[in-house]
Amino acid sequence: MQTIGERLEEARKTKGISIREAAEANKVRGDYLHKFESNQFDINLPDIYVRGFLRNYARYLGLNPDKIVNDFAALGHGTPHRPLSREGYGRMDISVSTSSKDNLDPEPQAEAEEGESDEENPATFKPRTGALPYVDKALLLKGGLLLAAVAALVTLVVLGARSFSSAEPAPGAEPAATVAAEVPQITFVALGTVRIKVVRESDQEELYQGTLVRGESRSFERGSRLLVTADARENLEVEVDGRRFPTGLTGYGRFNVD
Repeated sequence: MQTIGERLEEARKTKGISIREAAEANKVRGDYLHKFESNQFDINLPDIYVRGFLRNYARYLGLNPDKIVNDFAALGHGTPHRPLSREGYGRMDISVSTSSKDNLDPEPQAEAEEGESDEENPATFKPRTGALPYVDKALLLKGGLLLAAVAALVTLVVLGARSFSSAEPAPGAEPAATVAAEVPQITFVALGTVRIKVVRESDQEELYQGTLVRGESRSFERGSRLLVTADARENLEVEVDGRRFPTGLTGYGRFNVD
């Protein structure tokens, strides 16, 4: 039985197409296509992109794209995309209840799932002669995050120095009699990539909507019940009074936290 790479290479050569021509037609880097034909699928990109590239390349060569993607998944490199399930709604130990699907904006992943790569894709092929040089957007993103972290650190140092100076009592002044109590917090900690939306139940004000990656967290004042919608609830933990609690839920859904 032929491997995935052997089928791709045989179909391309039968049609008399070069790697360069195939790369330009599919907007995929030529070295990726060469690796696919050599059965090397570790190209330092998420499986969702690899499946999309394989699907487009197979369709371009006149092969069955579903067969190619399923054979790729059978190798253990990835699994075919499944829509978010509404099942698995449940309750948490800390005032968690279920509700119907909220209007949380889904991640724009359908196009990437189908492998529709374009100029905005982080793994686009090398540009033609005379075009602008290829820029690794992942590298730019890392550089931007690093600069933002440095700026944040400098800001914290400056604010800390100002706070320390303002906290020094004037000569002869009496120390403050009381200290304002710290406001209780509820913190959501990401165990993996998860997109969440947090709404305060009392006035339906949206407090936050966005994607958290592993290790990131968001804190909110405790006092009013929070309605939380997440697309991967198993990747989220809730921290209350210094203690963390798993949601105990999976998949897409909403739960409440007091």
